[in-house]
Amino acid sequence: VVGKPHPYVEFLNEARERLIAMGFEELETPTIIPEFFNFDILFQPQNHPARAWTETFRLKKPEKGKLPDKKIVDAIRAAHENGGITKSKGWGYKWNEEIAKRLMPAAHTTAYTAMKLLDLKIPGKYFAMSRTYRPDVIDATHSIEFVQLDGIVVDESLSFRELLGILKQFALEIADAKKVKFYPDYYPFTEPSVQLSAKHPEFGWMEFAGAGIFRPEITENLGIKQRVLAWGMGIDRLAMFKLGIKDIRELFSQNLEWLRNVALR
Repeated sequence: VVGKPHPYVEFLNEARERLIAMGFEELETPTIIPEFFNFDILFQPQNHPARAWTETFRLKKPEKGKLPDKKIVDAIRAAHENGGITKSKGWGYKWNEEIAKRLMPAAHTTAYTAMKLLDLKIPGKYFAMSRTYRPDVIDATHSIEFVQLDGIVVDESLSFRELLGILKQFALEIADAKKVKFYPDYYPFTEPSVQLSAKHPEFGWMEFAGAGIFRPEITENLGIKQRVLAWGMGIDRLAMFKLGIKDIRELFSQNLEWLRNVALR
């Protein structure tokens, strides 16, 4: 019997190879991180519903971790409280450093691209691919842990139009989607923001990715003058397209007949 990679792993490796071929650098993705990187540095206020215990996992022991350099922490504190050096008014509340220290499994890979903002090579292209964790109701398109793919492109010559082109290329070439749509959207850390959806033969239109340009409250307060294009996508849903499956749980299938017969690239 000839062995072969699991189709899901093969798909993830293919996506990684495509990105590296496009000149992207892969980032480190530690599983456990402080809330500072998952939320605070991304200009997500500490009273945001996404930070409630019903929406986010947290560690009991150890409960808290270390924050980066005090200069960076103070810049993010100012961004939240009054906008910092930008024209923004911030969120207008007293930011709590102890909340930012709380440890959690990463809820999105945007946390890793946010970490990279502290050590950028400009111009540059970076991506992070890793398992992420959120309390959710498990069904055909949702799971409490899933692989997410995030990326940033830093270059003063790029615009929102180039960001849309990157997203469309991924959906068409990597997932074999036939139709894609863009919708205006909202995220606390990007402006303007956009949602990418693709048409699945069984489920109809499915959300694939959220994207936008990082807000100045993030970049300018960290000393970044260039425009930062950012995107994040649930690559497991892309895998559903590529592998022709109807339930996200089938990505971990023990069905030997399917595993033997599914076509690889």
